[in-house]
Amino acid sequence: MTTGGDLTVFAARLGHVFTQPELLVQALTHRSAADPRRSQLDSNERLEFLGDRVLALLIAEWLAERFPQEREGDLGKRLGVLVARDTLARVADNLDLASVIRVPQSEGRAGLRERANVVADALEALLGALYMDAGLPAARALVRREWEAHMGADPRPPMSAKSRLQEYTLGRGLGLPEYRLVSTTGPSHQPVFVVSVAAAGREAEGLGDSKRAAEQLAAEAWLAGLGRK
Repeated sequence: MTTGGDLTVFAARLGHVFTQPELLVQALTHRSAADPRRSQLDSNERLEFLGDRVLALLIAEWLAERFPQEREGDLGKRLGVLVARDTLARVADNLDLASVIRVPQSEGRAGLRERANVVADALEALLGALYMDAGLPAARALVRREWEAHMGADPRPPMSAKSRLQEYTLGRGLGLPEYRLVSTTGPSHQPVFVVSVAAAGREAEGLGDSKRAAEQLAAEAWLAGLGRK
């Protein structure tokens, strides 16, 4: 049995009336709840693929307007943070997106729909659905409303943990940090990655639901260790 919250209430919260409501259903259907007889093509993965590009375009457009004096490199740093999984998960939480993601009942009880990667992917799929239903204006309206609090949160261009670690090591002539996948566990739709980073003769590990997230957390852990030396 597949479970998910009231889409009528959620659609009203979005402020968009879908002319193709099946797009909203698909955007909120996790692959675990999709039809295997259709090769799971009714899941939100294809819309996520599209929404990822829609989000990047709309954020890049907005950044160019918002920070006309910044160079491409600084805009790129801002873009990287604004489209990162952590930011998407916070936006999804504000929308209470997890409550309407369609997953099998057993997976719902196990907390699948609350996982950061699941809600982030669903948010990208939602943007893809808005684009397919009503074009860029519909997707732009959601992005500019829900990302406003994150857009100007830092007056200076932010840097990810990996970028900060690389800047630290290269600035001291210590070479590039080396990342290594230690292990991968869990089912394909709910993986757990452990990644180790080695730099300047010291190692640290990070655990995440994607290799990228685990690498960032490993870099954070390495940098946190500087204060304990």
